[in-house]
Amino acid sequence: MSRNAVFAPPPDARAYRLRTARGEFAVVDSPVAHGVEPRGTVLMLPGFTGSKEDFTLLHEPLGARGYRTVAVDGRGQYESDGPEHDEAVYAQAELARDVLAQVAALGTRVHLVGHSLGGQIARAAVLFDHAPFESVTLMSSGPARISESQQQRVKLLRDALDTMTMAEVWEVIQAMGPPEEVGGPAVGPGDPQRLRNRWLGTRPAQLFATGRQLCSEPDRVAELADVPLPCHVLSGTYDDTWPVPLLDEMARRLDARRTVIPGAEHSPNTDQPLPTARALADFWDGVSAQRRPARP
Repeated sequence: MSRNAVFAPPPDARAYRLRTARGEFAVVDSPVAHGVEPRGTVLMLPGFTGSKEDFTLLHEPLGARGYRTVAVDGRGQYESDGPEHDEAVYAQAELARDVLAQVAALGTRVHLVGHSLGGQIARAAVLFDHAPFESVTLMSSGPARISESQQQRVKLLRDALDTMTMAEVWEVIQAMGPPEEVGGPAVGPGDPQRLRNRWLGTRPAQLFATGRQLCSEPDRVAELADVPLPCHVLSGTYDDTWPVPLLDEMARRLDARRTVIPGAEHSPNTDQPLPTARALADFWDGVSAQRRPARP
């Protein structure tokens, strides 16, 4: 598949603005494949500097397994509106309430998937109210703040945004070869112009606020472990943002299903989409089987 095609939604998918009680959010909504029995709905939250397009390669294989998939740009990300300079609206609690509003607008309980920063927002939403969710998957998203090396790189990005425009920072990122967690603009899916457009569409205040969150997030694993909700920790075999042994330990603390995708790093959804989709659907199928009453 071409890099251009990765930004294009699947043929049956709809790109639209989801109206919620907290505003409108840009989504790509992909249905269950024709002739396949529906098994559930999935809401997918992207990471820092990412967007809904990061999940493009998951839509079709998950649809073939019976799952409607809805990928969303969070407030101030790419095609979702948000203020340029007011960081308060991007506080984690506000972003978590946005997720709850998105689920309410979809009108059904969902399996929640959060990649990286999206995983920590997903956790916050579940801790507010777990009732709208069937399960939660934390994809390449760790128990607390990001690694020291990634904190330094996020700080470099924030410093650059203090003195340069988004367009100027884009050029610097291209020249430097960005770090993994700040790598969405340069190494994510899509051709350079589309990636540049995504970067320019993201609000600076969103990057400032969420970058600080990544560098200061407390360990809330014990809180999540107390929530009666099936949990899945999925990652690649290498991750510099949250080292894989840390993710292994988090899964043990959560009594969660643990999946490691061979050949993937921080973004299994784009590095190895087919095995990632298979692992996700297998987990959700198991959740459904546990919920289904036994036959007499």
